[in-house]
Amino acid sequence: MIKIICVGGLKENYLKEALKEYEKRLSKYTKLEIIELKDLSYNDENKVLYEEGQNILKHIDSKEYVITLEIEGKELSSEEFAEFLDNKQINYSNIVFVIGGSLGLSDEVKQRSNFKLSFSKMTFPHQLFRINLLEQIYRSYKIINNESYHK
Repeated sequence: MIKIICVGGLKENYLKEALKEYEKRLSKYTKLEIIELKDLSYNDENKVLYEEGQNILKHIDSKEYVITLEIEGKELSSEEFAEFLDNKQINYSNIVFVIGGSLGLSDEVKQRSNFKLSFSKMTFPHQLFRINLLEQIYRSYKIINNESYHK
């Protein structure tokens, strides 16, 4: 199973439609669970990071393999990501991806991470990034199964 924990919800209809499309496509390969957590807003950024982090950690089981999405993480090609995902699913029944809010991820979440993944050194809107992640997961399953899609 793939679980995606993300801070903040999708607001635009086109993003909601893209989410539905990738949920449908991925259903052929894996069970998918998306957990949306409230985007917190306080004057104290440290408090926001800490509380968002605690909310994230509540949804992670000790046996799950956790991949945090971080600018400082390791960049992989689509082929490398597919191989990585395929290898992790041999040993872990649940793979969890964590997308932080506008302030990023708390130190506690980063410490729980088994692997820090970066899609780029660029910063992306976290709503749009969720769709990018789903697309790359879908692409990985197509590569793993030697199906046409990846070019």
